[in-house]
Amino acid sequence: MAYESSIVLSRTVKKRRRATLFTLLLLIGPAFIVFTLFVIVPVLQAAEYSLFRWNGLGPLTHFYGLRNFGFLLRDIIFQKALLHNMLIIVFSLLVELPLALLLAMIVGRGKFKLAVFFRTFFFLPFVLSEVITGVLWQFIYNPQYGLINSIISFFSPGNPGIAPLGSPTGVFWAILIVIIWKYFGLHMTIYIAGLQGIPVELEEAARIDGASNAQVIRHIVLPLLATTIQITVFFSIIGSFQIFDIVWAMGRGDPVNGAETMVTYLYKFGFQRFNMGYGSSVAVAIFVICLVFSIVYQRLLLREQRG
Repeated sequence: MAYESSIVLSRTVKKRRRATLFTLLLLIGPAFIVFTLFVIVPVLQAAEYSLFRWNGLGPLTHFYGLRNFGFLLRDIIFQKALLHNMLIIVFSLLVELPLALLLAMIVGRGKFKLAVFFRTFFFLPFVLSEVITGVLWQFIYNPQYGLINSIISFFSPGNPGIAPLGSPTGVFWAILIVIIWKYFGLHMTIYIAGLQGIPVELEEAARIDGASNAQVIRHIVLPLLATTIQITVFFSIIGSFQIFDIVWAMGRGDPVNGAETMVTYLYKFGFQRFNMGYGSSVAVAIFVICLVFSIVYQRLLLREQRG
């Protein structure tokens, strides 16, 4: 009897495992197929194309090896584009995220009547598409009838004004302002969601014990908001490597590659100049940078959580 019971039990366990496996395949299978077709396959194809000198038409016949990557590392324009992406990351971390956190604490925890209005107001730039944002700011920066020069002319009649999108040294900083204006509302909303998960009683208890507002923020709010901050840092850095639409809509990275980014560089060489092999090497470089950062960042977070 004991032997027969063990057989029945093992069969029941196997059936449950099969049912669980079938359920997992049923739920994960479609998503895995889509991920394979639209992520894994294109990445592998780009890696293959990067090894050839190919214009995007016809078969792959001219094997180039790693020479595309060698040209890429020596190209001054690519180095300039990489520097611009790094500067976007730096200003996103030092300006955009602190600004978003500050506004989140004001409008997210504020008890004034217009708090909801300001939340919507600050979030609206993110709702606009990148192309519309670029075109809108082109009008704002216009040297003849733009908003900025109209204000300058009002306060300083006869002043010729500025043309930031026509300056090789000023175009990047003009677009950087637009990028910060565009995306800080998203991070602000994420911070507001994180702040709502912090019990107000903790802050009130700390104030009763004599803690100042700065001490409450430093020792209570920020530690409890650490996971949310880590998420926004990750999104901000990965998104900074993928900046394209706004830059392209506001001048295609010109004049004189003054606002070139890695993705605009990829588009120019891969699609405009029909050098798909070289463009694919740029895509592989961007993918490797993002992948390495994601792995290192997640390992550091896991190590910090375990410690």
